[in-house]
Amino acid sequence: MEQKEFILCAAIWINDNQVHKQQPENIEIGFVICGRRHHNCYQTITDLKGDVNEYFKPLNMSEDDYREHQGFITSLDRYVNRKEGFKIAKANNQIQFGLSATENGDDSILISENLY
Repeated sequence: MEQKEFILCAAIWINDNQVHKQQPENIEIGFVICGRRHHNCYQTITDLKGDVNEYFKPLNMSEDDYREHQGFITSLDRYVNRKEGFKIAKANNQIQFGLSATENGDDSILISENLY
């Protein structure tokens, strides 16, 4: 029986070009930090590593780059980006708030505020 995939929480994938244990099944390098909302993920990074911007500089990631790595963890232990997250959440009627603000055809994205 095939399991239905749904969104669990916000997540940020940090590609530090290293292999880490216990990551989502589709993440081969780097690591994923999870939280209720994306700002909770960044706070975890800050608490562990200091200034989040200083942490990303050695990885040659700009603020725009690390925004591209904002996504979600699914019930099937996958990290997905905001676009794929939107499709999964919409298919499962998980979008409770702000659909009109984030639905934009092929450019639709999921934000954690859509969920809870």
